[in-house]
Amino acid sequence: VLDFEHEDEVLARANATEFGLAGGVFTADLARAHRVVDRLEAGTLWINTYNLCPVEIPFGGSKQSGFGRENSAAALEHFSELKTVYVSTGKVDAPY
Repeated sequence: VLDFEHEDEVLARANATEFGLAGGVFTADLARAHRVVDRLEAGTLWINTYNLCPVEIPFGGSKQSGFGRENSAAALEHFSELKTVYVSTGKVDAPY
């Protein structure tokens, strides 16, 4: 925990790291909390709590803190590849 004078100062300090797994903001001012987490470079952020990871929300980092997301549909999408197949059941006019 480090003190700070201005939001820009603490945001610059937090974002200067090469890592970005998670972070938390504790404040009574929810508008400020949302403004700060919007500018923080981390994959998972909490406001007025920390390290809660229910299985239905994505968890993962940014920068050098990994790639992809664990938990939720986001994890399934990471390990899946979408393929589209269109099948026409009508008569084929072109001979092959």
